Amino acid sequence: MSGQVLLIEGHYAQYPSFGSPLMEKGIEVIACSSGKAALAELTKGTPSAIVLNAASLRSTGERICERLKRTAPDVPLIWIVPPQQKTRRDLADVVLHLPFTVRKLLNRLRPYLNEDNGRTLHVGVLKLDVESGWVTCLDREARLTPRLVRLLRVLMEHRGEVVERQALFKAVWRTEYVEDTRTLDVHISWLRKAIEENPRKPRFLKTVRGVGYLLDV
Repeated sequence: MSGQVLLIEGHYAQYPSFGSPLMEKGIEVIACSSGKAALAELTKGTPSAIVLNAASLRSTGERICERLKRTAPDVPLIWIVPPQQKTRRDLADVVLHLPFTVRKLLNRLRPYLNEDNGRTLHVGVLKLDVESGWVTCLDREARLTPRLVRLLRVLMEHRGEVVERQALFKAVWRTEYVEDTRTLDVHISWLRKAIEENPRKPRFLKTVRGVGYLLDV
């Protein structure tokens, strides 16, 4: 894994530091101790992603997020906050509430960094490791069964397109019998539980009535 991360982090000892663990994974880290310093760094170049460890600054981070998004609207922003802190989800691409593991942060960063192992699929905010079955979407993470991996992979490879029910069933179940696709509906519901914040009102995996399904990311 490689890439450049702009890390805004203070030294409040109650919360962990993420600079060293990220560098150990081969990520180039530009460390700043304030939002002002980070904005100055953005004038020098564009990082792969920004990580704002607001908890370590003893700040909500809202004003810093607003300034970062105005300055670099196209750079993914991960906002780390203390437990139970209420946040405005529109201010960052990913919000992480402490405590969590470094692995979880890495999983959130992976869609924005470079990987050369050939086993991951990235589509917008969605990332699928086709070997391990782990899928991440915004601040959600789940492990899929092999069949759900195949289903999501087909949808990701045809993102933005309506894929007919029969075509999905044939590709995932690998059978010529496509008369009864009710099993497909069940698997779609399981997939929504894995990636959607509200599976009853899906934001990404949409039903096109009478036709099939659309992955809109």
